Amino acid sequence: MGLLFLDQLLIASYILTAQTHRSGSFWLLIPIFGSLLFICLYIVAASLYPGGSETDKTVVGYSLINNYWCNLLYKKGINGEHNTGQPFAAAGMFVICLALSSFWIVFPVQMALKKYHRLLIQIPGVAAMASSFLLLSDLDHDLVVNTSSSLGFIAIIGIIVAVYKVRWYKLFVFGLFNIMLVSLNNYLYHTKQMTYLPIVQKITFLSFLVWICFITFSLYYNITDRRLKKLKAE
Repeated sequence: MGLLFLDQLLIASYILTAQTHRSGSFWLLIPIFGSLLFICLYIVAASLYPGGSETDKTVVGYSLINNYWCNLLYKKGINGEHNTGQPFAAAGMFVICLALSSFWIVFPVQMALKKYHRLLIQIPGVAAMASSFLLLSDLDHDLVVNTSSSLGFIAIIGIIVAVYKVRWYKLFVFGLFNIMLVSLNNYLYHTKQMTYLPIVQKITFLSFLVWICFITFSLYYNITDRRLKKLKAE
């Protein structure tokens, strides 16, 4: 499943890269639209989750404090009942992986980064999304999470370096804040301090998506502004 998803992303990479060089800038906004759609699908999946969490297997419904995103991806709730929200969670996973992959592919191209810097973002970023999609498979959960997190961390570092170089200092600081949140997640996860991990996980992911959306909008605004100035000059 992950390899098929990766093949689709590699095919899409050429299309996305070519489209962003055309006059329209719509393709640049895919991460924003994808993030909004993901949140909608997340809400639907959570509302349909039958119940159960690591702290209480008998509780009814989805708890923002005690349940993880991964709980929504399983065909059965922790309470053993059929999870009717799973298809929406799977759709949300596909949407956000595709949206973020478009960001990893397009951002380095539009920023005119050097080849190795560009590949440092594109390859680990897309690979992280492909491996994240394997959460829908029967592979070991911890292995998938650790692999996707490690690959994603590399891509994030590449983005942080890029925004610093173009003097987007507020986004640079926001990126460092996200690195701190990711580190806190890993610390809680690997030290088995699960009490606050579900809520910290959600705050981290939401903060990361907001950061990506801000970068996307800044990129869109700057490219559109340059095109308008070019048209006026002509």
